[in-house]
Amino acid sequence: MAVVPPRFKAAYSLSPDWAKACNEVISGIGDVPNGANLGFIYVSDILVDDLSSILAYLRKKINVQNWSGTVGIGVAATAADQLGRITAQEVYDYPGLVVLVGAFPEGSFQVFESGQIETDEGVKLAVTGEGVESWLEANIPYLSVVHGDPRNYDLPLQLSSLAAGLETYLVGGLSSSRSELPQIANHLTESTLSGVFFNETAPAITGLTQGCSPIGPKRMVTSVDERQIFTIDGRPALEVMKEDIGELLSRDLSNIGGYIFIGFPVEGTDQDDYLVRNLMSIDTSDNSLCITEEVDVGQELFFCRRDNEAARKDLNRLLDDMRARLPSPPKAGLYYSCLGRGQALFGPNSEELSVIRQEFGDMPLVGFFANGEISHDRLYGYTGVLTLFY
Repeated sequence: MAVVPPRFKAAYSLSPDWAKACNEVISGIGDVPNGANLGFIYVSDILVDDLSSILAYLRKKINVQNWSGTVGIGVAATAADQLGRITAQEVYDYPGLVVLVGAFPEGSFQVFESGQIETDEGVKLAVTGEGVESWLEANIPYLSVVHGDPRNYDLPLQLSSLAAGLETYLVGGLSSSRSELPQIANHLTESTLSGVFFNETAPAITGLTQGCSPIGPKRMVTSVDERQIFTIDGRPALEVMKEDIGELLSRDLSNIGGYIFIGFPVEGTDQDDYLVRNLMSIDTSDNSLCITEEVDVGQELFFCRRDNEAARKDLNRLLDDMRARLPSPPKAGLYYSCLGRGQALFGPNSEELSVIRQEFGDMPLVGFFANGEISHDRLYGYTGVLTLFY
């Protein structure tokens, strides 16, 4: 039986020198897939100042002209090193460059970027880029891989507007960095959003896994001022929270930071799909809770906790579900995981990525640890978003 040449290759480097890192990635990729026409680049923020040079160098040496990507405080890959050895790597607080190149069907994708524009109706999202308008006229972008700017307050609205306006399913993450926050859309940009549109000739499936699990029943907000929740189910919010999180945690509320969160069920689904938001502060003078999301009276919520065991179980659930949905083995993947996951939730030895590798083997996969994850038309937190091309 003839061996089918790979359509995708991925490689990584941990070198602090950008040129050496690029050459190690090139060596790791080896023979570029025939017809390779799109690449994804993710760098740890230690290399962010070199991202323009990295993009220019890889475009020239690999001879792929279309690129997308961004920066993360951590990056991740199941990929080859310069000697061709494939490992699962999660890189934090260290130089990291991960690259995926692929041969997608001709005309199946379009790199884009977008920004806000002022109109008579208010602020809207304008999609730009060379060839974008004509591509959208001829294609339906059933899937869009996107990278977003976490500094943009209107980003959740922009995501829902883009998804609805183009009837596209969004997957991706928000850039994360301790300094600059560039994105790649064939050049460096600081757009509201950037990424790649795909039509149906580039088949893919995607799914989301939660990192927090509910610890109480669904409840209703009954008094609120923007982010400050005063009463839940007609009772003081702090009193309700203490009831749900239990006596042990309630004894010393200083221990719940980074462990207890607020969950919002997504309308039209069951509690399995929910948005997680941070608890910012507790005011014991009026027993109110301040969170990182504006809330309305009548809105449902529940308390939840970051849970290693539940996160592993849900990741395995996602992988089983995606395996069952795949009509053929996956050829490559993109994975966007929250900064609150990875080593903070699964452990220090690239364990989150290793779970995916155990399911799908040495499939080329790259991604980064995001400041928020994008799935469908919403911005999530403490989740992982996996996309598989087959």
